[in-house]
Amino acid sequence: MLTRLDPISRSAAPLSLAELAAAFDAIGGFEARPLVAVAVSGGPDSLALTILADRWMRERGGRLAALTVDHGLRPESAGEAQAVAGWMAARGIEHHVLAWSGPKPATGIQEAARAARYGLLAEWCRAQGCLHLLTAHHREDQAETYLIRKRAGSGIDGLAGMSALRELAGLRLVRPLLAVPKARLTALLETERQPFLSDPSNRNPVFERARLRRDTAVGDVERLSAELRDYGRQRIARERQLDRLLGSAVTLHPAGFAIIDSLALEHAEAELGDRLLGRVALCIGGAAYPLRRERVSYLRAALLECAERARTLGGCRFIPWRGRLLVIRELSRAASPVRLILGTELFWDRRFGVTAPPHGASKPMLGYLGQSGMRRVVDRDDGGLPRLAHPVLPALWDETGLIAVPHLGYFRAGATVLPRLAFHPVNRLSHAGFTVV
Repeated sequence: MLTRLDPISRSAAPLSLAELAAAFDAIGGFEARPLVAVAVSGGPDSLALTILADRWMRERGGRLAALTVDHGLRPESAGEAQAVAGWMAARGIEHHVLAWSGPKPATGIQEAARAARYGLLAEWCRAQGCLHLLTAHHREDQAETYLIRKRAGSGIDGLAGMSALRELAGLRLVRPLLAVPKARLTALLETERQPFLSDPSNRNPVFERARLRRDTAVGDVERLSAELRDYGRQRIARERQLDRLLGSAVTLHPAGFAIIDSLALEHAEAELGDRLLGRVALCIGGAAYPLRRERVSYLRAALLECAERARTLGGCRFIPWRGRLLVIRELSRAASPVRLILGTELFWDRRFGVTAPPHGASKPMLGYLGQSGMRRVVDRDDGGLPRLAHPVLPALWDETGLIAVPHLGYFRAGATVLPRLAFHPVNRLSHAGFTVV
């Protein structure tokens, strides 16, 4: 649906190329001649970002690719994607349409569509070797996020809103417009004489964001933005404090386990200790969402109260070991073993990247040693690895027995062509800090 500008947008000053360039400089991390993708739905926000980002890229001799996801949820969606393609062609901007195919859920459609959208965008970027994906979240989007999280009882980290920089697998999500009012983006389209599309779901009161959009006045957004900046500063300080503790108290092993300095955990402030345990649990357990604060607090208190007893949380086992705390994958919560297909890559148990060789005599099973039913290598020289971790070490086997347990240095005689394993947890122990522009 084509939309006209409202009076507020007509009175606002258009966002300038210099302002966008300043935001990119503040975020940093771009190559000299970068390849950058931008998500463009055809709405005013993403179109404004695409127009200015294209000019910024051309000045640097880089390449910009505009990506439109056709969710297939409305009959007119394919036609709208083609309309965006026409606008991009008229401006000489590379453009690709990514279709969300397959069955759609009957409930939670917005959440499912968002997950599918980011999945398709990230998949395209990884396939092209593109390290930067731009999205056009703006000041009003940030205010809505703040209100939603405040109603849900979020802590300081959540109330800081969206970060201008977020790491994804193989790329980073960049949001350069979080401080920019929406009116300035639509004003840019007015000066460019650029039509745009309007998604009816953005005004449907069935959805929480649509209701907030309807009920939040401009003055409220100004006040909320000030609160967001304050929470953002607090979050940055807290993250730096946690990073220092993680660097001094946690050892992460490429076999997929962690060791925590028990004394450092005991002497840390309660809230900081909770965050350390929560971060380690996410990394080792591979959970899809952060753990509930009260559950992590209970874990820390239990570990300090009874230092000899193991505990579980978030798909992990926390085991007292030689005066330290060993954190390993909980075998009963781990992914099932998989049969590897020659010449393919996969991401297994949300923790290990696996590259199967292009040829070989067999198609082995990949799993943890404790899932293989074959434990005879446990008694061999372990190279100093905690024996408690042996059952959750990656292993390869076939119908005749174990082929390899790489982290134990065990390889069957004659096993020369093996898959490559790399510990790349979906939830990294440390990541790009919260960023404000």
